[in-house]
Amino acid sequence: MSVQLSLTVNGKPVSATVDARTLLVDFLRNELALTGTHVGCDTGQCGACTVSLDGRAVKACNLLAAQANGAKVVTIEGLAAADGTLHPMQAAFKECHGLQCGFCTPGMVLSAIDLVARHPQPDEKTIRAELEGNLCRCTGYQNIVKAVAHGAAAMAK
Repeated sequence: MSVQLSLTVNGKPVSATVDARTLLVDFLRNELALTGTHVGCDTGQCGACTVSLDGRAVKACNLLAAQANGAKVVTIEGLAAADGTLHPMQAAFKECHGLQCGFCTPGMVLSAIDLVARHPQPDEKTIRAELEGNLCRCTGYQNIVKAVAHGAAAMAK
């Protein structure tokens, strides 16, 4: 069975007909070629597929594309300004070396933006607790925590 979708992705209206079983992550990657949203575990455990859905961080491997019908979705590709200027959280990850292989980075950045929206001045304990659902196998999280704190300060300006 197919369903008709109409949503906004990275500020642009999108309409498509997809199989009713299509996951949001597969729709973004395969239909819209937004491959910054990574598929890591397929079970919602790693956070690599995190996107913003109506301003809230969600794991796109746990949602059907049909559940995003009418919504506003932002992926990592939609964060930078049109002129290429990075979002303050992206810039913080770069400046604080909060990434190594980069596989977890898109999900971490989108989760961090959601975290800062709910906790504008997060302390280290809050950052670590809030990022618990995002796995990184490279960094040991030290620089990620620094990046989130730095990004939060930059977003407050």
